[in-house]
Amino acid sequence: MRVRLRLDGRRARRWHLRLADALARHPGACLEVDARPGPDHWPDNADLLFRLETAIHGLPQIGPAAHLDARTPPSWPAPGNAPPDLVIDLCGDVPETGAVRLWRVLYDGQAGEAALLASLLAGRAPIAEIVEGQRVLCSGRLGTEVRGVALTMFEDALVRTATMIEAALKGRAPLLGADAPSSAALRLRTSDLGLRAVRMLAGAIVRRLYHLCYRAPHWRVGWRRLDGPGLVTLGHLPEIGWREVPDDGRRFYADPFPFEHQGEPWLFVEEYVHALGKALISAVRFGPEGAIGVPVPVLETGCHLSYPFVFARDGAVWMVPESCGAGSIDLYRAASFPGGWVKEATLVSGIAASDATLLEHAGRWWMFAAVRGNDAEAALGNGSFSDALHLWTAPDFRGPWTPHAANPVLIDIASARPAGRIVRRGADLIRPVQDCTRGYGQALALARIERLDDEAFAQRVEARIEAGPAWPGSRLHTLNAAAGYEFIDGSARAPRFKPSLRR
Repeated sequence: MRVRLRLDGRRARRWHLRLADALARHPGACLEVDARPGPDHWPDNADLLFRLETAIHGLPQIGPAAHLDARTPPSWPAPGNAPPDLVIDLCGDVPETGAVRLWRVLYDGQAGEAALLASLLAGRAPIAEIVEGQRVLCSGRLGTEVRGVALTMFEDALVRTATMIEAALKGRAPLLGADAPSSAALRLRTSDLGLRAVRMLAGAIVRRLYHLCYRAPHWRVGWRRLDGPGLVTLGHLPEIGWREVPDDGRRFYADPFPFEHQGEPWLFVEEYVHALGKALISAVRFGPEGAIGVPVPVLETGCHLSYPFVFARDGAVWMVPESCGAGSIDLYRAASFPGGWVKEATLVSGIAASDATLLEHAGRWWMFAAVRGNDAEAALGNGSFSDALHLWTAPDFRGPWTPHAANPVLIDIASARPAGRIVRRGADLIRPVQDCTRGYGQALALARIERLDDEAFAQRVEARIEAGPAWPGSRLHTLNAAAGYEFIDGSARAPRFKPSLRR
């Protein structure tokens, strides 16, 4: 199959190189690149904004959006005389004749990188689509954990665009559900990009000053006795307030996973020490008045650990913590509960996966995780940590784990990333998910799984839960219940410099 990639050679970027390489490696594909100048809607001050953000935030200068050196342009394989079998149009200027298959890449219904940037600067999570004629082949709601930094948002979206094109070429591309907004209703003008860019830069400076004064993020864990229906049933925060697991301000606790062991409730958490810039897994016994003492470290490795997914099986207690920095999903067993964790197996390797969540269903095991990228993509940058859901299945929780043929099964910053154990509600499976549309861990959502098999995955979001009067703050991103308790977590402020007390 002869595949022609249409891009503007004047603005060739590093992500184009990665995409071209992936297309060239596709079985049976013969790649050619049409790099003629295209429609120039790119605002000049956008590159200035990117340079300023790079300086302010210390961002890498060779990310996916970095321009290729014009003095040594890449040796793209030039188009031949024969018509291609497929054209992938990144510019939006290839005429549709019907003689050749044509895929257009659209952001909120418009083609081109300027349209993508306009959507991001307007504060949106753009709907990206790959369309052929009137048919949508692939769709996703793109996102990032770093709202307000235009370059990071732009690069994360570009990398995930490449993911979508590769998935469409394989013929198993994800589609957003019917609950997603229509891209046709989201069209933006690109003429006022300059004003939006100035506002975003001002906001970036304010955030930089905030981080100088406060330790951020600083999460806190809330708990309540579960004497009635839980959040999965209610679909909203109850009016009765939550009590907080206290911290000393120099560390925070997040990702609460309650667990009942020999009739006693325990709580496992991520413990993040600000001075170290790294987290470990801690545990504390729980009672009617809350934590009995302070959480004590029970598992620490050379990388950041979080999301301690704890479960019991075969007479033992097991844990699958998030170890995204290690590039693997690992299984641990408690040799002397609540500590003594021994690594039993690596379930999946060569992958940057967040918040792995296991489910035993219909005689099989399933594993859900948000995947940023794999080892092969790491040199370029892997996009968002939260917008691409991958699945694996296995006959036993120890493995072997087989990736789903349609991975990523969902691209949606509003509902891809797991946020706690999957709950059975009658005959339904309810999946707590993170809504990161306005930033990492901004809100919880409850998604009902509508299909889960070897061919496809589908879910429908039924409720969205934000922080409010019962749980003040600006974020809410984990939900778990066990042993008669329900736990959530959210944001808090922790000043870096506390005034000294004087008599």
